[in-house]
Amino acid sequence: MPEILLHYIWEHCLWAGFAQQTTDGQPIEIISVGEHNRDAGPDYSHVRIRMGDREWVGNIEIHIHASDWYRHRHHLDHAYDNVILHVVRDADREVLNARGETVPQCALSYPSNQDYLADLLNDALHMDSPEGRIGCARQLIDDPQLLTEGWRQLLLRKRLDCKRESIRRLLTITQGSWEHAFYISLARNFGFHTNSVPFEELAIATPLSAIRKHRDNLFQVTAMLLGQSGLPIDDPRMQHEYEFLRTKFSLTPIDSGLWKMGRIRPQNSPQRRIRQFAYLLHSTEFLFSRIVEQNDIDSLVLLFAQPGLSRASIDILLINTVIPYKYAYKNDALGESVHLMEQIAAENNSIIRQWRMLGQTVRNAADSQALLHLYQHYCQHHECVNCEVGYRVFFKPAILN
Repeated sequence: MPEILLHYIWEHCLWAGFAQQTTDGQPIEIISVGEHNRDAGPDYSHVRIRMGDREWVGNIEIHIHASDWYRHRHHLDHAYDNVILHVVRDADREVLNARGETVPQCALSYPSNQDYLADLLNDALHMDSPEGRIGCARQLIDDPQLLTEGWRQLLLRKRLDCKRESIRRLLTITQGSWEHAFYISLARNFGFHTNSVPFEELAIATPLSAIRKHRDNLFQVTAMLLGQSGLPIDDPRMQHEYEFLRTKFSLTPIDSGLWKMGRIRPQNSPQRRIRQFAYLLHSTEFLFSRIVEQNDIDSLVLLFAQPGLSRASIDILLINTVIPYKYAYKNDALGESVHLMEQIAAENNSIIRQWRMLGQTVRNAADSQALLHLYQHYCQHHECVNCEVGYRVFFKPAILN
């Protein structure tokens, strides 16, 4: 049974008429199934349920097997600490959140007729998605092995090659300076998608040479970057310091309207991220040279843990900045890049969840990066004829006939 079908059953209330209870015997009344979360984090938010004699409002996560909670590393991710119910088909083990608390579980009851479920699966595969559809979804459900390990490996290399080309274009702008190019790319990824553009603009507007002249003074580096962001500075001393630095280096702040502030948790606010970025630049001189020297994952994680970044945030920076730069600088260091990615948790976004729903195993970042490339460069553009899976499903049979 694919996970996408369990989502469909939950979202369309096909459990209605069946008694639901937690694995420890508490009766459950589902008041509202909530809203499907298309971003990272639990599957559904704003869910309302009654367990026993208490009403709960929060998030739920859906898996086929309860043990998938650990396979997807939710027990290490604080974003899942507010999950009020883990909905599964098979409650094969107890699960704990990142705080060590037991998460209530429900082995969902629903119609079990196989013909009925087959019809539901057909409907589920054609649900509207903001990203579009995977054309061979039905075939992958029937045979997940159509997407071979060899094709995944080639897709990962293609993704790294694309990132290398982007780095080379940036190197032409920075006149061949790897340190400066890395500084701009790292800044962009410090925006963590939501604020990637203003973060990149901030780095472009604040020359690395100016940062380096005051690198040993965290207060000045922070003042320079916060002032250049265009965001208000609450500390009068820091505002005064920025005005001095602005005059000294003839700086112009970026438009504060570029920053997105809505629906952002305090720990992800632009001001906090800028302070963390400032601390990283202050604490590590010649950052690019340091990452080139480090070949083991623990050393790289330690390097980026200094500003207080979470492991999930560090993983994003390693996947999108550090490993691509090592790959580009060392001229096709594919083996090292793959080895590092295999030690990083897979990304958890709506695209990766689609692949998982279709029965694809996503073990680590090497897998998730390959599948992201497949979706973004093939599925979205209907490039089935150039895809190993699409060619075998849609074109090879026709040629043989």
